[in-house]
Amino acid sequence: MAKSTGASLKEKKVKELVEKIKKARSLMVVSIKGLPSKQFQDIKKSIREHAFIKVEKKNILTRAVKELKKDSALPLESHISDSCAFAISDIEGYELAGILAKKKTPVFARAGQIAPTDIEVKEGPTDLVPGPAISELGALGIQISVENGKIAIKKDKIIVKEGSVIHEGAAAVLQKLGVQPFSVGLNPVALYDVKEEKIYTDLKIDSDAVIANLKNSAARSLGFAQKIVYVCKETIGYFLAKANMEAKAIETKTQLNSQGGTA
Repeated sequence: MAKSTGASLKEKKVKELVEKIKKARSLMVVSIKGLPSKQFQDIKKSIREHAFIKVEKKNILTRAVKELKKDSALPLESHISDSCAFAISDIEGYELAGILAKKKTPVFARAGQIAPTDIEVKEGPTDLVPGPAISELGALGIQISVENGKIAIKKDKIIVKEGSVIHEGAAAVLQKLGVQPFSVGLNPVALYDVKEEKIYTDLKIDSDAVIANLKNSAARSLGFAQKIVYVCKETIGYFLAKANMEAKAIETKTQLNSQGGTA
């Protein structure tokens, strides 16, 4: 009887997932590995108007993919692990990935983790008082001084290079200095576009980098447009100013020539 009840409950969960997915625009597999419960609940609550987040056992999630009865969705199974959840949404997948990227929370480093980038402590005052912290910072090659009864860092220092393992001493110092080099959140693993029946796996969204690239491209395109004398609202001011300067230069030269001829 218990087995029958358990099987019925699994079937119900699978059916509910399938019904939600079929009505949605996007099905995203997200990793929740290393995500503390509080942060997970906070993120889930903050994006509920954009996506329905469902955590289930791996076999429930894979069965839901099979029950969609779509060959295009089956490769999604290879991206599902025990530390995954489903994000089901009515919005386009890359838009959802962008929303998730903004919902990440900074956290302290733990011993044994791999540095995602160079981890650096910056020059300036700290709240640390002289004592054991002096030798702890010194062991990492951090130059310090004591100012107004507090430890101050005299020079920027990279204490863990990108790709290196963070040892216990470095993790402890980073925490004391309030440096949080990691961020946790719902990390997109794979996306199934329900409407287009396509799977996408490259879902890294860096909005700051995109904006910087757009600004750089815009600046370069403006210079190119000016060079080829392409007239538009962005370049007309430049061309008018240039023409005015050239007109004044011609006028000045003409006056000089005229004065020379009279003499």
